[in-house]
Amino acid sequence: MQSNNHNSDNNQEHRTQHSQLTSPPHRRRSIFIRIILWLFSLFIIALIAGAGLFMYYAKDAPSISEKQLSSDEATVIYDKSGKVISRLGAQDRDYVKADEIPKTLKSAVVSIEDKRFYKNNGVDPVRILGATFANISGSSLGLQGASTLTQQLVKLSVFSTSAKDRTLRVKAQEAWLAIQVDKKYSKDKILEFYINKVYMGNGIYGMGTAAKYYYGKSLSKLTLAQMALLAGMPQAPTSYDPIKYPKYALSRRNTVLQAMVNNNVITKSQATTASNTNIKTGLAKNPSVSGSSTVNSKVVDAYLKQVISSVEAKGFNPYTDGMKIYTNLDLAAQKHLYEIGNTSNYVQYPDSKFQLGVSVTNPNNGKVVAMLGGRQTGNVTYGLNRAVQTDRSSGSTSKPLMDYGPAIQYLNWPTSRKVKDESFTYPGTNIKLYDFDKQYQGKITMRSALVQSRNIPAIRTLQDVGISKATTFLSRLGISQKSTYSLQNGIGLYISPLQESAAYAAFANGGTYYKPYYVNKIVTQSGKTYHYSSKGKRAMSKATAYMITDMLKGVISSSTGTGTTANISGLYQAGKSGTTAYPSDIADNYPSSASMDAWFTGYTRHYSMAVWTGYDHQNTASGFLSEQETVLSQQIYRSMMSYLSTYVTNEDWVKPSSVTEKTVNGVKELFKTNSSYSSSGTSDDYSQNNSSSSSSTPFTTSRDTSASSSSNSNSSNSSSNSSSITSSSSSGSSSSSSSSVSSSSSTESTSSSSSSKE
Repeated sequence: MQSNNHNSDNNQEHRTQHSQLTSPPHRRRSIFIRIILWLFSLFIIALIAGAGLFMYYAKDAPSISEKQLSSDEATVIYDKSGKVISRLGAQDRDYVKADEIPKTLKSAVVSIEDKRFYKNNGVDPVRILGATFANISGSSLGLQGASTLTQQLVKLSVFSTSAKDRTLRVKAQEAWLAIQVDKKYSKDKILEFYINKVYMGNGIYGMGTAAKYYYGKSLSKLTLAQMALLAGMPQAPTSYDPIKYPKYALSRRNTVLQAMVNNNVITKSQATTASNTNIKTGLAKNPSVSGSSTVNSKVVDAYLKQVISSVEAKGFNPYTDGMKIYTNLDLAAQKHLYEIGNTSNYVQYPDSKFQLGVSVTNPNNGKVVAMLGGRQTGNVTYGLNRAVQTDRSSGSTSKPLMDYGPAIQYLNWPTSRKVKDESFTYPGTNIKLYDFDKQYQGKITMRSALVQSRNIPAIRTLQDVGISKATTFLSRLGISQKSTYSLQNGIGLYISPLQESAAYAAFANGGTYYKPYYVNKIVTQSGKTYHYSSKGKRAMSKATAYMITDMLKGVISSSTGTGTTANISGLYQAGKSGTTAYPSDIADNYPSSASMDAWFTGYTRHYSMAVWTGYDHQNTASGFLSEQETVLSQQIYRSMMSYLSTYVTNEDWVKPSSVTEKTVNGVKELFKTNSSYSSSGTSDDYSQNNSSSSSSTPFTTSRDTSASSSSNSNSSNSSSNSSSITSSSSSGSSSSSSSSVSSSSSTESTSSSSSSKE
């Protein structure tokens, strides 16, 4: 029995081992089959769902016409009234018919853009799968992407190329339209559309026009190497410009040649010969396009440059998207500003090298109304825009922004506040600060110090305010710099005319800062509309804005003011002048009265304008500003503001309830209502000594021209340019705010070693 049991156990063990050896493979095979079937089912379901989603999106696809396929993709730019001011790439395009396009060029385009072009029906599943795999694996094999050449044509003709618009819906509609285009047109016709439509850099559309621009000849006269370069440019036309970036152009051209070899349309020997050709061989010496614009490009050049930068910052490509861009430009005002800067009808300029930068903004919404980046600039397109550059000190125009504005805002100073105009040495140095007359007036009111533009009281005021509070005040006005501000910045900030006009605008509108912007609407090819505006942010109290404005009125109207040349009879306006001296290391090369820069920034209820004048280079040969020439900035301002104010109501500022008016020593002074100064009616000064703040070696010594020399030296010019404005009553302060935020081109201020005087 034991023996039998033993055998039975052995048999059982044998069966168990056999089962373990034979059953799992069957089960594994069964599980594997079930997984395959399950995945296949999922694939079918996904395929059906994808097809359904594709058809759902495709049913709303926009129509596409032959006119859209064949037209250039010029972006149209409008002024505030809807008048066309520019068409990017609106040159006389050299449209080339299919039978005039060299076969070699067609082969080059197909090889680099879509080597299965002649086999697909507008959409290439193999290409889509390859691109998908490449994206997942990170392989460089997917660099061409999933779009066929026909899809690219559809995208250029109908859809925006902005990344935010490349949605699944748009891609599905793009694919659907590509299939329709492939059905309706021959491959040669599609190639014709594409070759004539693509952007080729420098405002050029179409390879036929590009051949004339880069090589000065027609497509049929180009060599293999030259055709390969043109075929490869549409992917990044600016980067592959053979004139500006020959290294990148060479690499791209050779990539195209290799693609042609791989596609069996040229031999390796032909490719090698073409690759050895210098990239600059045959390039035109003076490339140009014959273009047309509704407005003389010189007139709007600076403004358009900023518009394009703004549009690109929003994610669009104005050269390839074929958009409609609606700007805030007042074209009539822009033309007048250009005439002021480039003729002798309004201002007598000393020479052709004398330069300026002007920005005009609407203080009630941040719209940039007009802008001039320079004068006598020749035929340069998108040249240096001095209205947005930040490498010149603003001189005493910084005093309301960094000194007196913060003093009223944070310390509740009244306009009668006494400040010391006494000997001052920068803390931690042996460097003394002087005014233009090297005199001291003792204790004077803040109003008098600002109107006369006295330097020492301004710096002492900044000491009491403190750099931290002053920095906060500036930041709320859109002004900042990487390095920490110091006392010297109280009489000289490195900011642009655009930044300054926007900052002063906050004084004009009652204390609200609007970031300046150029574009109010963009309409894409597909009809999608984007609206832009600047949302106002409270930068200071209404009391601060009103009190600064009241004092700055005196800069223009008072007999002791430094901005009397800017006076316009009858116009309610306020403003501040500023001049800067040459750096100490070269100051001895100039007369003691010479200035490097001269500014005037002023405003009404409707416009804020900042004007910089000077020479681009700091050397004697370029020129310097004489004492008489420092008031040219005021003459420019006066001429432009006279024009602008003719078309709007003349409104004075209305005193808010937060401001109380009192007579102090026979002068009407302003106090913040309910402040300790207001209740006591006094304005005793603080300690205001030399020890309240540390400072690095100063880079500014500021000086304003005296009132008599400012107003009298150019009296013959000023009398002919001023205009009488009839005043009208108004009520309330204007400080409107819009709903959405817009970006604008604005450069961060940077410190410099140049000095300022006033």
